Amino acid sequence: MKQLSDLIQFEEFDNLELLAKQIVEGFLIGLHRSPYHGFSVEFAEHRLYNKGESTKHIDWKLYARSDKLFVKQFEEETNLRAHIVVDTSSSMLFPYQQKHQTKLGFSVLCAAALVHLLRKQRDAVGLCTFSDKIDILTPAKLSNTHAHLLYAHLGKLYNKVGIDKNRETKISDTLHKLAEGLHKRSLVIVFSDFMGDETPKEILESLQHLRFNKHEVLLFSIRDKEFENEFNFANHPSQFIDLETGESIKLNPSEIRSLYSKKQKEFFTELEILCGQFAIDYVEADIRKEFHTVLKAYLLKRKKIM
Repeated sequence: MKQLSDLIQFEEFDNLELLAKQIVEGFLIGLHRSPYHGFSVEFAEHRLYNKGESTKHIDWKLYARSDKLFVKQFEEETNLRAHIVVDTSSSMLFPYQQKHQTKLGFSVLCAAALVHLLRKQRDAVGLCTFSDKIDILTPAKLSNTHAHLLYAHLGKLYNKVGIDKNRETKISDTLHKLAEGLHKRSLVIVFSDFMGDETPKEILESLQHLRFNKHEVLLFSIRDKEFENEFNFANHPSQFIDLETGESIKLNPSEIRSLYSKKQKEFFTELEILCGQFAIDYVEADIRKEFHTVLKAYLLKRKKIM
């Protein structure tokens, strides 16, 4: 289960939790076979018993097998609080009318996979979705009921329920409000294409707000690199429509390809450099590549902050 296109055969199930499990299991199999020694994933269902605490929750069956005292982990025992933030503005629907093979589809599947992975590691997880305003904002919890709610929200996004053109991106406003609303130290994981009218410095100010409030930040820049970075469209006059504003222009891609690619590179290079200066992890994620780029970046981040 490597790429977005590999999941088409599973679409008939309409079960995002199943797709998330397929992605994570495929990733973990590849990880265990990889040459990266010392890079592992441990899922804790128990913890060692501490002398003096109640024996009520000791797993005696495990004691019989291991001769060691372990206490069963419960939902309120969590290692990390994570908030997944997904950009649902209209530009995330690119490539437009490609069913699930869009920037939004890729982001939703990555978010669902992270929910699955976080819960396996006994971490609480919440969800925020936004365009020009926040649409959904849930607290971070670990319960099964909460997980089903998150998958339901993500499932609607995956099937683009209620999402259409002319929804603009206002990521700075969203992150400022999130920074004000999160009262416990958290890992904030953001999926966005940053295709609004905000400058890298304006975006950074909102990210700094999160960092000032002691939150960790992992930023995924979601792109269709073939078309959005390299502008690799056929060389004949075509009409291009801005999904967020509805504005259109007719031109030959070959006439502006060089300039367009240069401007794109300048914007994202500046954003990446600014993030690096303030200990904000910035990761490029190409929707035509494998999911492991996202999952591996998350595991590396978690390993650093735990």
